[in-house]
Amino acid sequence: MSQSRRDFIRKTAITSAGLYLGVNAFSAKSYRNIIGANDRVRVGVVGFSDRHRGSHIPCFMNHYKELNFDLVAVSDIWKKRREDGAAMWKDKMQHDVIACRNNEEMYDKKLVDAVFISTPDFQHALHAIEAVKAGCDAYVEKPFAETMEDNRAALKAIKATDRIVQIGSQRRSGKNYTAANEFIKSGKFGDITMVELTWNVNQPGRWRRPALLAQLKEEDTDWERFLLNRPHDTFDPRKYLEFRLFWPYSSGLPGQWMSHQIDTVHWFSGMQHPRSVVANGGIYMWKDGRKNWDTITAVFDYGPVNDLTNGFQVTFASRMHNGDEHPAEIYYSNGGELNLNTNMVSSKGGLTKKFADEMKMQPNLLPELSLSEVVPVSTAANTGGDILTSNHIRNWMECIRSRKQPNAPVEAGYSHSIATIMTNAAVHTGLKVTFDEKTQEVMAGGKAFKY
Repeated sequence: MSQSRRDFIRKTAITSAGLYLGVNAFSAKSYRNIIGANDRVRVGVVGFSDRHRGSHIPCFMNHYKELNFDLVAVSDIWKKRREDGAAMWKDKMQHDVIACRNNEEMYDKKLVDAVFISTPDFQHALHAIEAVKAGCDAYVEKPFAETMEDNRAALKAIKATDRIVQIGSQRRSGKNYTAANEFIKSGKFGDITMVELTWNVNQPGRWRRPALLAQLKEEDTDWERFLLNRPHDTFDPRKYLEFRLFWPYSSGLPGQWMSHQIDTVHWFSGMQHPRSVVANGGIYMWKDGRKNWDTITAVFDYGPVNDLTNGFQVTFASRMHNGDEHPAEIYYSNGGELNLNTNMVSSKGGLTKKFADEMKMQPNLLPELSLSEVVPVSTAANTGGDILTSNHIRNWMECIRSRKQPNAPVEAGYSHSIATIMTNAAVHTGLKVTFDEKTQEVMAGGKAFKY
């Protein structure tokens, strides 16, 4: 292991014994002295990724002038993406944008007040730690963390500061999802009894980067820095560019897609994590050298927390070889369903008079209700990126100004990561996986799950 990698791991690994606070961490008072209500907020990019290019950029462009933000620096360890990112942002902002070889260079120069973090999945938590230690607010893509060690470390580091951290769970900024949350929490829906989550595509090129593989040369990047705290491995362009196909760089389907949907379960129900998870699946179609499954079905038990509450079950099913990419989220109660594809509450499946009478019970049928009527969907101008992400990035930017907590605070990322890590543990061990509240560890076969 190189000395630079040892230094990085030593500085970012946070143990239960205590928290390392960097000398650049600012108090709320000193931060307000730097960024006033009318001062421009300087934003940097940590990882010029496809996600950043295709979504963060157009969404940021929707709001930056009104909120007085600027994009000033791009940090990426690959020379090509670093230069491409600086050039693209220069064209967008109409001024020079500084290209940094790594995050330390960007933070040491004190170039930025806030950052977008859209690096490979396993790096998100560690890069979030770096950002808040440097006194920066951060928009951190999901999954927040892929191991409990990283998850605990990042939560602790962020909570020890006053930084504004928005997790990239953009459903929390959607009007329909907000309406669903309010309807369920009002008690009108009844107890959640079941949730069905699905996300299916038919895209052999999903998460593949064949055109880029030949362009990536080891001498043009920093492979040791890429690995961070993962076990040492030889340079592999596929693991670098197609990381979503390879553990321990990504859990694949759970981290990428399930993390979005399971977050709504936690949000609507108030539950922080499953009680247990089992999973089955495999690589059934795309035998291209990948290690992460292309098909999965996971079943979650969200057990009752006390005698006054009921538990419920959640299923997540995803396949990459047949589907039209219309993720489905359907919540069930004894009175009907709440369908987030149609944005409708209905009595479908509810307890009808016929079957209620048989048991001398009262019928239980939900009203027919459109979520868009409960909370009208705004028609804000959106010149690029999806409306949910645009709303979510705006919320982050507004919270940087107000210093209020954003729609998806770090606790949301911590919770969805517990669920995704539990699912990944079930995938890799074939066991029923549980969560130890006391140690905050994902447990499989009586042992904490490690990569």
